[in-house]
Amino acid sequence: MNEIVLMSDPRVAAIPVAECGEPLVDVRREGSLLVDTRKQDPTDAFAHLREGVLQRLIEAQSLLPQGLRLLFVEGYRPPSLQRTYFEEYAAELRAAHADWPADRIHSAASRYVSPPEIAPHSAGAAVDLTLAELSGRELDLGTRLNASPEDSEGACYTAAANISEEARANRETLGAVLTAAGLVNYPTEWWHWSFGDRYWALASGEPAALYGPR
Repeated sequence: MNEIVLMSDPRVAAIPVAECGEPLVDVRREGSLLVDTRKQDPTDAFAHLREGVLQRLIEAQSLLPQGLRLLFVEGYRPPSLQRTYFEEYAAELRAAHADWPADRIHSAASRYVSPPEIAPHSAGAAVDLTLAELSGRELDLGTRLNASPEDSEGACYTAAANISEEARANRETLGAVLTAAGLVNYPTEWWHWSFGDRYWALASGEPAALYGPR
């Protein structure tokens, strides 16, 4: 996919799911990833991923330059929470753009929050993450993680031009190792990577997703 295909694109929803039954696992038990708690929830859902996704993150981390680690921020997101996030952001867009029709609101909202029915996070297939030093100090990747297109003036887009050379180099480092491990990026969010979901299947030319909502 050379163009930016949004999560709301009908081609994403059209991908079938061939659920493989792989379990959700707690990434903290493996021990090699740095885990941030900014998105921690009462049930610790945030720290879970499908087993195959976690293994690919461990592989990606092994490819990083010495002294760098992946900093895991959020994985699994229950469908009810995903719907809340989507509806809240859509409401913000409606308030700011009263003249936009419903389909434009839905499409614009999907730049930043996936529609609940196809959300990779709710399949345990997606991870929000960044780079850090061994001490846990985050590197500069151009925006804060989870910056919206409005807040960042579009700098949250992975290929955004309005970031520093240092941030661009760090994004390229992050992208290189995650791509080598088989994950795909959502190009409106430099921090969002996934494997096994519908978006991954479309981007990779696979006939079906491996993971459906849990």
